[in-house]
Amino acid sequence: MAVKDRDRFSTATRIRLIGEQTAARVYRSQTKRQARRSRLTGRAALLALVVCSLIVALAYPMRQYVSQRAEIADLQQEQEEARERVEQLRDLKARWQDDAYAEQEIRRRLHYVMPGETGYIVVDPGTATKSRTDLGAADRPWYSNVWDGVDKADAADQ
Repeated sequence: MAVKDRDRFSTATRIRLIGEQTAARVYRSQTKRQARRSRLTGRAALLALVVCSLIVALAYPMRQYVSQRAEIADLQQEQEEARERVEQLRDLKARWQDDAYAEQEIRRRLHYVMPGETGYIVVDPGTATKSRTDLGAADRPWYSNVWDGVDKADAADQ
C-alpha cells in the first residue's frame, strides 16, 4: 500500500489527473456550444427575416417623415420672418402717415426746401475731376471701357 499512496501523491500522477479533468471540462464545454448552435431553428431564422424586412419597409417612411418635419420647421421659420417683415412695413406705413415725418424725409431724400429757405448742396471736388478723366474713353473700343469699369469697381472694394 505504501507504493499506491506514493503514486497517488506523486507529481506525475497529479499532472495526469489535472490533464484528465481539463480534458473533461473542454469536452463538456464543446458539447454545450454544439447544443447552443443547434438552437438556431427555422423559427428563429424566420423571425430574423421578418424583423429585417420590417426594418427595410419602415426605413423609407421614416426618412420621409424626418425630412418633412425639417421642411415644416423651415417653413415655420420663414413664416415668422415674414410676419416680422410685415410688422416692420406696418410701422413704416404708420410713420409715413405722419405729416412731419413725410416732410422730413422729402427734405432729406429729394433736397426740397420750403419757400423762403435757401438750399445748399456741397459737391466733393475729387469726384468732379475723376469724371473728367474719363473723357478720353470715347476714343477707345467699348470693351476697354467695360474692362476699365470692372477694374475700378474692384479697386473700390479694396
